[in-house]
Amino acid sequence: YNETQVRRDFIDPFFKALGWDIDNECDYAEAYRDVIHEDMVLVGNAKKAPDYSFRIGGTRKFFVEAKKPSVSISTDSKPAFQLRRYGWSAKLPLSILTDFEEFAVYDCSHKPDEHHGPSQARLHYYKYTDYAENWGEIVSLFSKQAVMKGSFDRFAAGKKKGTTTVDEEFLAEIEKWRQWLASNILQNNDVSQRDLNLAVQLIIDRIIFLRICEDRGIEDY
Repeated sequence: YNETQVRRDFIDPFFKALGWDIDNECDYAEAYRDVIHEDMVLVGNAKKAPDYSFRIGGTRKFFVEAKKPSVSISTDSKPAFQLRRYGWSAKLPLSILTDFEEFAVYDCSHKPDEHHGPSQARLHYYKYTDYAENWGEIVSLFSKQAVMKGSFDRFAAGKKKGTTTVDEEFLAEIEKWRQWLASNILQNNDVSQRDLNLAVQLIIDRIIFLRICEDRGIEDY
């Protein structure tokens, strides 16, 4: 029983029941669709495609990554890492991992690590047998109406204290590059402080510029 089947037979109806226009039956323009299937997000150096991107007024609110039922969401760390990378790279506070049999909500405001276990940053976990009993809670967080009324944002905001963003992480990474480059240049060259600072900044600027060109297909990787 593959992922496409579980999406069509179970996950799509599940989110339709939460009020989302999964199939764009309202015929909204592309920029204002409720749901984008196989949306694009830059993860590291590559473009990835989360299965669902749920949006309000064209603004992403959360991703849903679907898996076939043979995947154990409660014990397999790889799907959780994949989803958290998507959410963290797109600066989304929360996202969902599900095969319908299991439904896990993850905090994506913490930088993911492939060595983290599947329970790391997991905020909610339901089995399909729990849906009826917990339907009110699920509706209050992930229904379209709840998201439009701000319940989703208020819940997410309560989970973000003390976390870093992808921009902050990137700046911290550049600072490491700056220190490594300066140390290496000093070991191999007789330069003034001014020339050292200039050389380091030029190298970093050029690396970032080339990586942007590569990502946009202007330059080969």
